[in-house]
Amino acid sequence: MNSFGQLIRLTTFGESHGPAMGGVLDGMPPMVRIDIDEIRRHLARRRPGDKPCVSQRRESDEPEFLSGISTDGLTLGTPIGFIVRNLDARSGDYDGYSGKFRPNHADYTYYKKYGIHDFRGGGRASARETVSWVVAGSIARQWLEHLGIAIRAEFIETNNVADTAAEGDSTGGIVRCSVTGVTSPVGEPVHDKLHSRLAAAMMSINAAKGFEYGDGCRSAYMTGSASMDIFAPAGGDTPRILSNHSGGIQGGIANGMPIEFTVYFKPTPTVMQRVDSIDAAGNPCVIEPKGRHDPCVAIRAVPVVESMAALVLADMTRLDNSLSIHLRQ
Repeated sequence: MNSFGQLIRLTTFGESHGPAMGGVLDGMPPMVRIDIDEIRRHLARRRPGDKPCVSQRRESDEPEFLSGISTDGLTLGTPIGFIVRNLDARSGDYDGYSGKFRPNHADYTYYKKYGIHDFRGGGRASARETVSWVVAGSIARQWLEHLGIAIRAEFIETNNVADTAAEGDSTGGIVRCSVTGVTSPVGEPVHDKLHSRLAAAMMSINAAKGFEYGDGCRSAYMTGSASMDIFAPAGGDTPRILSNHSGGIQGGIANGMPIEFTVYFKPTPTVMQRVDSIDAAGNPCVIEPKGRHDPCVAIRAVPVVESMAALVLADMTRLDNSLSIHLRQ
């Protein structure tokens, strides 16, 4: 499945060590002014090579837009096509991985499903795929900002990344995200809840192992009275909500409070240590440490989390707006 979303849909293509990554973002409303420098800023936050404790693969990550945006920066309402060229792949670094399954990577499962082992950086399973998500999400969030919706995530360190990397190991991490300004009842009941869409989006990110919103897993240890969000009058038909245990979502629909969720990331499975494994013939082998890898993937996942949240909210806001227009007509 290489497409994501319904009314605002992103379809991506490309492999980590191919000529380019790219995508088509369809369904964006027309006449939305897009700041390309803003897209570049978010790509720079995800970009490898120019900060400590991240992969030293050096990519410019310059987006090239092929359609859907006018020369003066307005969306046309037509599909927005774009590519980001791969300029520093160094496929030779991975020659020693040919026919070998790296533990905790997608090597084995992709081989079992497709019969092909793209050992050059993992192909479509590589986190390089997320560069297209950040391009598309940066476009979607600019429309959301016009609607007063802001998205901000932060990295939370769980182990000392620098010390762990110096030991040739890797570590997991946490990304916490908050969305403010969602005043309309975005989300659908039953099978298309806002939090289920967000969960699906976040769990599609490489190395994501857990998702929770509001009190999340802590709710299992709480009492009902302690986890209750009390309503209070505020004048008019919009009440105040005195707490936010629900993380801004109730019944699958945004309730006007900040939407707050957390994503938990596992350690990067490639470590700078010899690792025992098997090859495609089932024979024992050794994975030698080589290549350029993130000691903590969660660091560069921050703009990816924001971008996927933007795509979800833009899609569901577009659906909500479409229904409202239909009802008014």
